[in-house]
Amino acid sequence: MNKKFIRLFAAGHLVTDIYQGALPAMLPFLVSEKNLSYAAAAFLIFAANASSSIIQPLFGIYADKISLPWALGTGVLLGGIGIGISGVLENYNMIFALVALSGIGIALYHPEGARLTNKFSGKNKTTAVSQFAAGGNIGFAVGPIITTVILSIWGLKGTLILCIPAIIMGLILLYESKYFSNNEDNLVNEGNSIRREEVVKVDEWGAFSRLTLTLLCRSTVFFGLNTFLALYFVHVLNQSEVHGSIALSTLIVVGAVGTLFSGKLSDKVGNKKIIIIGYSCLAPLLIAFLSIKNPMIVTIILIPLGFFLYMPYSPMIALGQKYLPNHVGLASGVTMGLGVTMGGVVSPILGWISDNYGIHTALCTLIIMPILAVLLARKLPVSNEDIKSKNIACKFTNKNLDLQK
Repeated sequence: MNKKFIRLFAAGHLVTDIYQGALPAMLPFLVSEKNLSYAAAAFLIFAANASSSIIQPLFGIYADKISLPWALGTGVLLGGIGIGISGVLENYNMIFALVALSGIGIALYHPEGARLTNKFSGKNKTTAVSQFAAGGNIGFAVGPIITTVILSIWGLKGTLILCIPAIIMGLILLYESKYFSNNEDNLVNEGNSIRREEVVKVDEWGAFSRLTLTLLCRSTVFFGLNTFLALYFVHVLNQSEVHGSIALSTLIVVGAVGTLFSGKLSDKVGNKKIIIIGYSCLAPLLIAFLSIKNPMIVTIILIPLGFFLYMPYSPMIALGQKYLPNHVGLASGVTMGLGVTMGGVVSPILGWISDNYGIHTALCTLIIMPILAVLLARKLPVSNEDIKSKNIACKFTNKNLDLQK
């Protein structure tokens, strides 16, 4: 494993996802300062995720054909500048367009970043992917904190300050991009010389489609909470905007821990088991979260809820890459793009429910998703790569037994 590159990709992922985390934290300020409805605020989440959903798989396809290391730096820059400028504008259509531009930038980063992480990960694929994913989770977590502090002091015009991390990291990644290509070429050449007799791997498209549906269930829950959690604390639990952002950050910080934990555990016990465990624990925690009105207890429940919400994430990304070994970029674009951000596309529906029936009712509709995800995950086959690894381990054990005899 090339630890230097893995850490750099994770750091870039962190900065990129700051802007995904920043947008939900901006919503209470946009609602109060620009008099937006819940539906209009939710449509901004839709703008960011719809653009990202469509484009990420396309970038993934190109990443499988040609190396796109410049996409990392460019993606970070667009992601940060789009959000940073949106706060200073008054016209809703312009805000919508810049949020969509930020989504395009984020779409640029994820497929190539995940593909390169896979390429430089060595044998511990899920561990490396979990580090990459955890970087994004941390970005999601610190995004609301940074955004809330800045906006509390300077108002929405303070979003310009959010451009700074993107500019710094974007320039670093653009400078380092030439080394990604050179090292990748060397890695491929070494791999070809070592694996001359390697059997051609087959893509499992049916399994990958089922995995995408499973991931979509998690995405719907995630974006429902990501969009309305801060608003839920403010308008249902009667807490401050700062408390709402702290709650959102709590969910995501704990989620980052869950991501790292599940990545290491998946390399030992298998991706499928971790996915099923995570979803199975998520449903009752959601019910408890929505049944209790004490803000302190609800905040405490967010700790295990966030852990199990994020637990299936990196195993599903790694499993998607194993299902499509010949299209790792496309698999990454779908699992980290379409499969994830499609959950944001349902945000306007939840916004409409919130406007007409209340935020609590809207969040209650999410309970069915982890139940459906468990049913889908149970049908997921073990990947060819996992089967091959088990067979190799068995043969190695048998040889040792023969030698002992």
